[in-house]
Amino acid sequence: MKTHTQTLAFDVAGTGETIELTDFTAVVAGYTGRDAAAVQHHIDELAAIGVAPPPAVPMFYPVESVTVSPAAALDVAGEKTSGEIEPLYIRHGGRYYLGIASDHTDRHVETIDIGDSKRACPKPVAGTVVAIPELESLSLDECRARSWVDGRLYQDGTLDNLRTPANVVELLLERSDIGDGDFVCLGGTLPVIGGEFVYGREWRIELTFPDGNTIDHTYIITKGQQS
Repeated sequence: MKTHTQTLAFDVAGTGETIELTDFTAVVAGYTGRDAAAVQHHIDELAAIGVAPPPAVPMFYPVESVTVSPAAALDVAGEKTSGEIEPLYIRHGGRYYLGIASDHTDRHVETIDIGDSKRACPKPVAGTVVAIPELESLSLDECRARSWVDGRLYQDGTLDNLRTPANVVELLLERSDIGDGDFVCLGGTLPVIGGEFVYGREWRIELTFPDGNTIDHTYIITKGQQS
């Protein structure tokens, strides 16, 4: 699952510390809903439009580490791409951190191969993360996740419908050869408002914690360019 290397830097909120990942695995977790019946319903919906069901639930799709980027402007090759906010689970030097990312995906390629659709686009991330003393006790149930596309609210809700961070990470490590290495893992998302993908230019993602603190990131997509 190891991919090409790059340096990925994050500021750790409230500490003045910066962490730098230079040799890490990047993964997108899919089908991470906590309600098994709802996940199966989603799988059935995708099957109805020609998307093959996953061989396992949840699924972990490796992506090139060089595509994970905090840049404010990114290129994509496809015309039908869209983002969505996801929690970002990070392990660096044996310590865990929480950030946010956008699982920007080529929706045309997705109807052919989900893994390829993930790898077809960059994975934008916020440059700020929060240190997590104990992953097992981390709950995102009361965190509010939102995204906007071209100024329009696109997603809005809490993350209590997702598997816990500890559960996602445990399954990732069980099914991969990451071992003690560094990794970043996008942890799942919530439905888009209205149920229709939007292929916009400006994307903003935001995670608000119960104490009112937030992590956010805005990025611009240029379509029709090779990422």
